[in-house]
Amino acid sequence: MASPVSTRRAIYTSKSLKSPYLSQAIQVNNLLFVSGNLGWDMNRQGLVPGGAVPETEQLFKNLSAVLEAAGCSPRNVVKVNVYLKDMSDFAAVNEVYLRYFNQEPRPARTAVQVAKLPRGARVEMEATAVVGKIHDVTSRL
Repeated sequence: MASPVSTRRAIYTSKSLKSPYLSQAIQVNNLLFVSGNLGWDMNRQGLVPGGAVPETEQLFKNLSAVLEAAGCSPRNVVKVNVYLKDMSDFAAVNEVYLRYFNQEPRPARTAVQVAKLPRGARVEMEATAVVGKIHDVTSRL
């Protein structure tokens, strides 16, 4: 029996940070794997100043641009990994997070403190999304 064939497509947009080391996102069939995003301002060519909150606001702009390039929105995101330089930024980052993911059900999420992030960032996020229409069903026991 032949193995099923999966389609893989790289997603790029000029509205988010580019790197020679990675794709901004990879779509495999209807799953979208978005690389880690920082609070990188493309106009300044650097991190936005001011710490974790402005960085988080900017990284969501960058994440949104990549999602849009793949035909998605925040509603398509099903899993987020959050990496914090300092866990004391957790509550402040959560406030921005809740503005971005402002509808139930919110994505599954992991948040961890790490020793160091690229370019001196205080926060980085990566996401997994489902491409296409999603029908939400919530189960509570």
